[in-house]
Amino acid sequence: MRQWTWGRRWTVRAVSFLLAAFAVLGGLAIQGHQKAEAYQRYLANSRRHAFAELSTGLNELDADLQKGIYATSPAMLTSLCTQIFGKAMSAQMALGELPYGSIELEQTAAFLAKTGDYAAALSRSAAVNGGCTEEEREGLRGLSAAASALSAQVAALQSDLWAGAATLEDVEAAEARLSAAEGGGQEVAGSVYQTIESDFPELPSLIYDGPFSEHIAGRTARVLEGRPIVTQDEARLAAAKFLDLKPDIFTLVSAGEGKLPTYGFSAAVDGGELYVEVTQAGGLVMQVISSRAAGTPVLSREKAVAKAIEFLEKRGYPAMRESYFIDQGGILTINFAAVQDEVICYPDLVKVSIALDTGRVVGFESEGYLMNHTLRSFPVLSVSGEEARGVVSPALTVLSQQLSLIPTGGEYEVLCHEFKCRSEEGQHILVYVNAQTGQEEKILILLEDESGTLVI
Repeated sequence: MRQWTWGRRWTVRAVSFLLAAFAVLGGLAIQGHQKAEAYQRYLANSRRHAFAELSTGLNELDADLQKGIYATSPAMLTSLCTQIFGKAMSAQMALGELPYGSIELEQTAAFLAKTGDYAAALSRSAAVNGGCTEEEREGLRGLSAAASALSAQVAALQSDLWAGAATLEDVEAAEARLSAAEGGGQEVAGSVYQTIESDFPELPSLIYDGPFSEHIAGRTARVLEGRPIVTQDEARLAAAKFLDLKPDIFTLVSAGEGKLPTYGFSAAVDGGELYVEVTQAGGLVMQVISSRAAGTPVLSREKAVAKAIEFLEKRGYPAMRESYFIDQGGILTINFAAVQDEVICYPDLVKVSIALDTGRVVGFESEGYLMNHTLRSFPVLSVSGEEARGVVSPALTVLSQQLSLIPTGGEYEVLCHEFKCRSEEGQHILVYVNAQTGQEEKILILLEDESGTLVI
């Protein structure tokens, strides 16, 4: 009897424990499900908020562009251009918060970048020239028309979202759809963004001093002008000679037709994959990339810089001066610029990367040099170095100065007095004073640590 009673009690307790465990697990599952639902609601609300910010930003951008058309004073135009730039950046930030927004709304992202850059350039032009030209005003008018159409499309889609007639995808849904499209399988319906991109308004052709100018897109590389087109075999020989390697290890992997048409070659070197781009016009090496991971450094930075200089001199870059470098993973990348008549020409940029374990060149980039390098005639200085020094903020201590040629963002170049300064906090600052107007042209901050220098 006692044994039966004990067994019965044990059974009751076991069942009670199991029921309690199931209850706890069920409670945890419900709680987890509720948290997951709450998180999904938070993400959905965040996407709707980002889209609302995009809609608001486009509407305000449209209004400021319209105001800019009618501004006559330089002060008002500069103020409005600053607002246009800010609204374009805000809209870009909102676009970046949408899952794959910059990819699915590629034309919209490009429009915002183009409008912001044009406004910044127009602001600088208004300050110097006392206003804008009729051609520049036409550019504003064209951007305003595009912004109005785009704003109306986004506003209409926003109404559908709030009414429940349309929904914004989450990251997983967007990734699945894009992966299916890339996989070449059955056709996949696009996102709601297609209603915006499919009927995108026509953008004006902008001619200004900036990277989105129509005439910049049509520029040819100065160094390559008049050079004959080389064959694939000639390009392969050029790649091999440039890196002191045998031609037969290089395999053609691409033949691009872009702004600078090139032949692309790959080769297995030192346990890594080497990729080399050679221009079709002239057969000059434009880029070298190596996937090889560097080992323990044995070469000092000074010796690596010396090797890079020697490398450039032997390959037809005799008058180059190193400026800044950065050490990443045992690979030292040095920036070089051409020097003419003691003027350092920053548009003529070349980058060389040296592996600190072997001393070999594992990276090279010369697109800036190929696009811009030429024999220049510098203007006579209207502003002396001493006069330019007086423009530098009294809060800065000038450490050195030199003449330099800097790019404006478009096709133009400005001769400047470059001052390397130290702030009261010990930070290094570069100040560029226009050698013709005596106005501050650009200010850069040097971020320096043990790995090298970053210029912002």
